[in-house]
Amino acid sequence: SAGKVLVIGDFDADGATSTAVVVRQLRRLGFSDPGFLVPDRFKFGYGLTPEIVRVAVQMRPSLIVTVDNGISSLEGVAEAARSGIPVLVTDHHLPGRSLPDAAAIVNPNLPGERFASKALAGVGVAFYLVAALPRRMREAGMLPAGSETNPADLLDLVALGTVADVVPLDVNNRILVAQGLRRIRAGRCAPGLRALLEVAGRKLDGVIAQDLGFQAGPRLNAAGRLEDMALGIECLLTASPVEAGELAARLSQLNSDRRQLETRMQQEALTKIDTLAASFEGRMPAGLCLFDDGWHQGVIGLVASRIKDRVHRPVIAFAPGEPGWVKGSARSVAGIHVRDALDAIATRNPGLLEKFGGHAMAAGMTLRESSLAEFEQEFALEVERRIDPDTLSGDLHTDGPLLPGEFNADTASALREGGPWGSGFPEPAFDGRFGVAGTRIVGDRHLKLRLKAPSGEIVDAIAFRYLDDAAAPAITPQQSVELVYRTSLDEYSGARRLQLVSEWLRPLP
Repeated sequence: SAGKVLVIGDFDADGATSTAVVVRQLRRLGFSDPGFLVPDRFKFGYGLTPEIVRVAVQMRPSLIVTVDNGISSLEGVAEAARSGIPVLVTDHHLPGRSLPDAAAIVNPNLPGERFASKALAGVGVAFYLVAALPRRMREAGMLPAGSETNPADLLDLVALGTVADVVPLDVNNRILVAQGLRRIRAGRCAPGLRALLEVAGRKLDGVIAQDLGFQAGPRLNAAGRLEDMALGIECLLTASPVEAGELAARLSQLNSDRRQLETRMQQEALTKIDTLAASFEGRMPAGLCLFDDGWHQGVIGLVASRIKDRVHRPVIAFAPGEPGWVKGSARSVAGIHVRDALDAIATRNPGLLEKFGGHAMAAGMTLRESSLAEFEQEFALEVERRIDPDTLSGDLHTDGPLLPGEFNADTASALREGGPWGSGFPEPAFDGRFGVAGTRIVGDRHLKLRLKAPSGEIVDAIAFRYLDDAAAPAITPQQSVELVYRTSLDEYSGARRLQLVSEWLRPLP
């Protein structure tokens, strides 16, 4: 069609990569000036709301395509229809009881859908849509001569969005991520992704999935958390290395701001938990809600995630929204499907939740501040119904200790090659007791250790963000520690050396 296509995404890394994948492909296929619009999370909230559709209508599109959202946007799709604009919904979130009345819906989780992988991220769904497009255009005689149509060129962004959204790495997703990583390592990636990795001090030829998840992803997400995700999308779309460098530097600065904000909120949340623990007399609710009227709604999801790791149960962190309303962000643990839990609460208590959406491990919601106490009780009860006592214990599963002679770069290298690792395909973790030969603090919050294995081998280790928790016990030389760790290659100084990365650490008496 000669009309304008408008892509409406979500304001996280999955939404940004999905938007960039669709816009990049449409541009290559000769579509006239495909546009994009991202809801500002503070003004519009998540998804294709009627409000964002009214903004979209002013851009006069002939088709709206949603990416990483839309499956629950019944009112938004209806609003677009009233303006005569068809909507193509592409999403990976679970559908509710009713589907939007869209022109078409592409979602592997639709009832009766036969696509083999249900675990695609939003960017994976967007990728399959635009990968099929050149073939259909060719059949219809609409493909411009000489257009660049190899969808594999988009896999760098597919890998980034898939890893950043922490969807399970099933066979299908592992292939997408592995192929994307191969292209990035060969230098065949978007200038913006290259710039995001370089600003984080990562060399392209050694990039692994964790670099996408812990370096590029958070920098991209920072735009949507604190400002406007359009910054992040422009970074992924630009063909200019100079512009990519400038945008990546801006995103990196936003990420530092986000980190400071998160550290403050996390300290406040930990203090609340200690207070709560005393009032619960040691019996904490199965599902925990935390609210502070000074919290920032762009960062509550990260705080919920950190606290969940500490208390081994689903956590919802709330921040003020519009006057009289609060916004919550939930993070769950294995075995508790948090969106299903919210659905059950909403069914039993009509009117309690204004809106909610999400998936197994994460969800968002809006409710009246006056309903918070009631919701808190309902959430604790609902999680109690569903949770397995084993989950609450916080037990860690490992692959046992590394053996003498395995504490070397070759072991770390072999494990790296076994990846990409991630959600649903966890990287091997090991445990052991070590003597402490030395410690130092790096970057204000990380603890570096020199450890002595029982075999006498000396090995470096790092406990990231160890000092973020004021209650973390001090660790000094002459002590011993118990450590659960994974292996990594420290290539910082040019040499390839083994470094153990702490997953859990405690000094032994």
